[in-house]
Amino acid sequence: MTPNDVKTLVYNTIEQASTSLREISLKIHDDPELGNKEYHACQILTDYLESQGFHITRNAAGMETAFIAEYSNGPGRKIGYCAEYDALPGVGHGCGHNLIAISGVACALATKKLLENEAIKGTVVLFGTPAEESTSGKITLVKSGEVKRRVDVAMMLHPFAQDGLYANMLALDTLIVEFFGKASHAGMAPWNGVNALDAMFAGLDNVAMLRQQTLPTNRMHGIITSGGKSANVIPDYSSAKCYARAVTRDQLAELKPKMENCFKAAARATGCQYKMYWAPYGPVDDVFMNTAMAECYKKHMEKEGVKFLPRSEEEKIASASTDMGNFSYEVPSIHPAFGIETTATNHTKEFANAARTEKAHELTLRAAKCLALTAADVFLSDSFFDQIVKDFEQGKPE
Repeated sequence: MTPNDVKTLVYNTIEQASTSLREISLKIHDDPELGNKEYHACQILTDYLESQGFHITRNAAGMETAFIAEYSNGPGRKIGYCAEYDALPGVGHGCGHNLIAISGVACALATKKLLENEAIKGTVVLFGTPAEESTSGKITLVKSGEVKRRVDVAMMLHPFAQDGLYANMLALDTLIVEFFGKASHAGMAPWNGVNALDAMFAGLDNVAMLRQQTLPTNRMHGIITSGGKSANVIPDYSSAKCYARAVTRDQLAELKPKMENCFKAAARATGCQYKMYWAPYGPVDDVFMNTAMAECYKKHMEKEGVKFLPRSEEEKIASASTDMGNFSYEVPSIHPAFGIETTATNHTKEFANAARTEKAHELTLRAAKCLALTAADVFLSDSFFDQIVKDFEQGKPE
């Protein structure tokens, strides 16, 4: 089969599935489910994939709404894609995970068709990864060993306002802080109280001052989740959920104890007791973009008329975070951004609206075709695969 034959088969397979993929996308979009509760989305996706001849593992890695869809024609390279389908509270699919879901399905269908036609040898896997916005299901999949055991490389797509490859996807960890004080009448005897809310204010003020002394690419932010129940009572309890982010997981490791000290100092200043803990599922790693695969995807997208900023310009951008970063340190991975013709930023209702349009669907399928072609190149070229592995083993450029 010639390269043109491969391209034609990939494009035709995805186009033929377009109507079904659009229906799946809208069903997921119009029934937004939060992380680890994506029962409807998971059912829709697994039912469809099963109907298309994939072997389905439900409750993957012990997660109710995770799945693994697999098809193989024998020994060979093993390619993994990812689907996300959780929504955001109050925003719905403001990160376009309905589009991520169908992009993963589209790529899996195209690669399966190449396998069925004996154009390539090996295995295609689609990981259904829940709770990207909360408890980071990909971390659990990595820790379970499923990723390393099942695939040689991993790929996924993510919608944004514009196309991109090398913007920094930040390492992230979640800090839960609690202060314990002593209640007292706020008017009659405030001196008898120990103010847990004041401790939280002081801790957050310390974090704000710390920003001046940290790297400009670091991010520290959060919300107070409990701050008392009556204005007439000195609060004896307060809590907050905070995020710490950095360009690399090593920089995040340096930042975290500094952030902890902000709250420890506040406890000491106010006389409160405190508890702190980081996310029990572990930190989200920064994305280690595999250069060889990224440049291959870029080549295919440029043939479709897509333009990218120079890498040096993209690398100046500090963006969001994704648990695809944890995949990227496990196996060679890419996480390209594709534009959906909107000026809205992610995590807004405006972006959620954009993720429902017919144009966003068309652009999702265009990117999926190019990602599936990149996967085909991984299967077909030994020298390309060797370069992928070499880039991975050299480690992320500083």
